[in-house]
Amino acid sequence: MCLQSGYPYAGTEYSVECFCGMEEPPQIKHLPDSSCNMKCSGNPKQLCGGYLTINVFWTGIQKFKSQEARNSSSKTGHEKAARIAYLLTVNGRASRQIKRLISILYHPSHLFYIHVDARQDYLYREMLKIEKSCKANNIKVARGEGMRHATIWGGASLLTTFLRSARQILAYQQYWDFLVNLSESDFPVKTNAQLTEFLSWNKGMNFVKSHGREVQRFITKQGLDKTFVECEARMWRVGDRKLPNGIQIDGGSDWVALSREFVEYISNPKPDTLVADLLKVFQYTLLPAESFFHTVLRNSRFCDSYVDNNLHVTNWKRKLGCKCQYKAVVDWCGCSPNDFKLEDFSRIRNTADRNLFFARKFEPVIDQRIIDRVEEWLYPERANMTVRANSYDAYWQSLYHKADLSPPIDDALLTISHSLARLSFQKLNVNFQNVRVIETTAYFRENRFTGILIFAEGDIEYRETSKLQNKYTEKIEALVYLRHNVSTNRLWLGKIHSLFVNTEYDQKEQTFRNVMGSIGPYSNPVLLYEFDDAITTPQNFSVLWIDPHGLLADVNYIHIEDGVALMGHVRPQLSDHLVIGTWHVLLVVDSLLVAKINFLVTPLSYWKNQQINKERAKEVNNMPDNTYHNTDEITKKWSNFVNLMVRQHSYEKVTENKIGSDLDQWIDGLVYEHYEIDKICNAGDQTKTKLKLQKCIDTAWSSLSPDPKADVHNLCQNY
Repeated sequence: MCLQSGYPYAGTEYSVECFCGMEEPPQIKHLPDSSCNMKCSGNPKQLCGGYLTINVFWTGIQKFKSQEARNSSSKTGHEKAARIAYLLTVNGRASRQIKRLISILYHPSHLFYIHVDARQDYLYREMLKIEKSCKANNIKVARGEGMRHATIWGGASLLTTFLRSARQILAYQQYWDFLVNLSESDFPVKTNAQLTEFLSWNKGMNFVKSHGREVQRFITKQGLDKTFVECEARMWRVGDRKLPNGIQIDGGSDWVALSREFVEYISNPKPDTLVADLLKVFQYTLLPAESFFHTVLRNSRFCDSYVDNNLHVTNWKRKLGCKCQYKAVVDWCGCSPNDFKLEDFSRIRNTADRNLFFARKFEPVIDQRIIDRVEEWLYPERANMTVRANSYDAYWQSLYHKADLSPPIDDALLTISHSLARLSFQKLNVNFQNVRVIETTAYFRENRFTGILIFAEGDIEYRETSKLQNKYTEKIEALVYLRHNVSTNRLWLGKIHSLFVNTEYDQKEQTFRNVMGSIGPYSNPVLLYEFDDAITTPQNFSVLWIDPHGLLADVNYIHIEDGVALMGHVRPQLSDHLVIGTWHVLLVVDSLLVAKINFLVTPLSYWKNQQINKERAKEVNNMPDNTYHNTDEITKKWSNFVNLMVRQHSYEKVTENKIGSDLDQWIDGLVYEHYEIDKICNAGDQTKTKLKLQKCIDTAWSSLSPDPKADVHNLCQNY
């Protein structure tokens, strides 16, 4: 155990007590061997110290001390500039942020290898466009059998992805000195010149960040003493295990900067015994990439190249980031960093004099201002060019594209997107048919979610003469807002900052990821609330969930005390199949209705991303006769509020099995009540169009308008 923890010395005392130590005891304390006269509890044939007497053993390793990075040249003259191979392992749909990251890091002497998760079809297509646009041939995208992997948090496949990607990077003719792995949520906090100069001084070194804990505690917390198996997109814990003898265990962060020689060593298709056996161990380990590199470094000839610094600063807010949010994909509890926000900039700026070159995590959908601020700080000249663009404070992120093959898109999002496309063409007062959604995009402006963009095409008939009609395919993009469906009692105006019902609540970032607001029959809605600090405390709120039948579905209770956060969320206990239509959520204090919010549960015109058939539509879209688990006492207590909703709203139960155009009309009527189409632009060929609309490329909000922050078309030609 002492060797495993990296201690040079081990000791046994009083038959049953064991110790580890870094320093050899002084000779002046040495006692005769006869002083150690107590038999070992595990083996009576051996002696394990005595009373106040300890047997000391050398474990066979030297005292370890990580290396200090050089901050200047140790040689005369200029060092040859280090070349970097960036391994970008990316996921999700933040293609514009990835383009911005590549743009700010790009140099023709560096190599960029992009691994896109095997399930992310949209992002893969976007990255291939970047590769194609780079004539310098130093941007590569992983492709081919066995080269793209579907990874999960903590999965063994993460290490496989790294090592196979490393072999591919080594196979390219372009030489490099360091391999640096990054994700779509990383961003530099030093300039390219500063990073290159630093790595040039430290060639041959390996930059990893150790856990900083007592090793045995790290092993337990990390689950290294358990066997895990990756199966069905989950890490399953299948039992305890004993780690191999004679190996020092180490670990920490999986974001690293490794020397070429070390990368060649660990990714060799025919590895030596140490690497081969450790690969077997880490194949059945949770978070293997967080320990494999460290452990190989500590136990190999590269131990003298270990620098305890992975060049990253990470935004840990453990009260928010360690909520066991990975329980859905792993049989363990995990933590994740939070996103940097503008208020964290001073922390980033304070890294100026430290050997830190990257920070994580950044997400423009959470806060783009911090990314803008960092770029302005590093490259003022770039920022000046970008600020002049209309899109400087805008961000677009695709939610759906018609060419997507995987992962499956939410059917409610697909249903509402097609409905909004039809409603957009209706607003143009043209005779249209066969409307098709090309892309749905989330649009952010001034660091807040602004609306949804629906890029669609439809066949429109135009009368050329009194007898002849011609059919044209027209393309448009519409800017759509979610209607403000909250009403507040005048006595409570200004006391409620936010009241919103949605799905996919991110507790770590305290926001909804479902920006479309698409809620279907099988969704799990959540109410997010935020009160003003001027409200009287303590305060008790009741939350009434009333379904489209006018029935009380559930009641939640919120208790606000002095000094307690005024922001939070509640989850109702509803049935697995929600009633379709407009729901009402009432916020009540002392028998006073202080606020009401409406939200839509939409029927589905798509099922598993295909147009729904008659049998499935009957099962999904017919309203169930829900029996809720409220007691007669609760139902009676809130009957006045329920009856008020029944008087104010007409509740119509749909029993017929709608399909085709009837289903579309029903959906369009509901969607129209909850979404507002604000602007429409022309996205088609201007030489053929008949629509009298502004060109999308000339608008400030369209996804087709210029976005210099994410423009990589001329990237490789600028050097």
